[in-house]
Amino acid sequence: MTLRFTKMNGAGNDFVLIDNRDRKISLTREQIVRLCDRQRGVGADGLFMLVPSVSGKADWAWEFFNSDGSTADMCGNGARCFARFIQKSAGAYDQTTFETGAGVIRADFAGDRVTVNLTEPRDLRLNEQVSLTSGVESIHSINTGVPHAVIFVEDADRAMVKGVGAEVRYHKHFAPKGTNVNFVQIKGSNSIRVRTYERGVEGETLACGTGVSASALIAAKLHHFTAPVTVQVQGGDLLEVAFDRNVDQFKEVRLTGPADFVFDGNIEV
Repeated sequence: MTLRFTKMNGAGNDFVLIDNRDRKISLTREQIVRLCDRQRGVGADGLFMLVPSVSGKADWAWEFFNSDGSTADMCGNGARCFARFIQKSAGAYDQTTFETGAGVIRADFAGDRVTVNLTEPRDLRLNEQVSLTSGVESIHSINTGVPHAVIFVEDADRAMVKGVGAEVRYHKHFAPKGTNVNFVQIKGSNSIRVRTYERGVEGETLACGTGVSASALIAAKLHHFTAPVTVQVQGGDLLEVAFDRNVDQFKEVRLTGPADFVFDGNIEV
C-alpha cells in the first residue's frame, strides 16, 4: 500500500500526519513503528491520523500513536501540528476543535504559531521523596493530559536525562503506566528551560508540549511564577504557557508555539 503523508514539527518535536477522513487506512503497530523509524521510515516522535469526530462534540478527531506504536491520549506540540494539518487538509480559519484521548482541544491560529488549550490539569503532587540509584530525589508530578514528573536542576545541560529519565519513567512510584520526566532549570522570573524524557519515545525529544506545560505549572506553584511562563526547549525554540489560577487549582491552560510543515511524501507500507 502506498501511503500519502505529511511531515511536521512543533519546536523540534516531529510527527507523521495522515489524512484518514474516509477511514480507509488501517495501520498495524509494526507499520507505525517502521514509519517513525529514522533509518527505515520517515522518522518521527509520533504519528497522527485525522479522522471524523465520533461524538460530534468537535470538528474532527485524532488517532495518535507514539513512535513505539503505543497509543497516547495527548501531545501538546503534536496538537499544534495537528491543528495546522486540519487547516491545510480540511480547511479551518481562525480556529478548530478536535477530539483526543484527553478530551476536546481548541486551537487558535496566528500565522505559523498555534495556541492550543490543554485539558484541565489534575493529580498535582509536590515534593515526593523518591529513592533512585543516585539517592533520594524530590520529585513533583502533574497530569496535563498525560502524566509528567518534574525535577528541578541547577544546569539543564548537565542533567542526566537518559539515565535518570529512564529510571524515573519506569519507577515503581509511577507504576503501572509510568511517566514522562522533565528536568527544569529556572532561568529567571517566569522563565525556565526544560529537557524531557518522553514515555513511548523512550528517550529525550527536542520538545514536549505537555511536559513544558507541566513544568511551567509546577514552577508557578513552587516559585510563584505568573502567566505567561516562557519556556526554552532543547531544540532552541521558545514556547509560552498561559493559565488561570484559583489558589491551588489551574484552569484554562494554553500552550503557544510554532507548528511547521517539513515536507509531503509517499511511502510503501
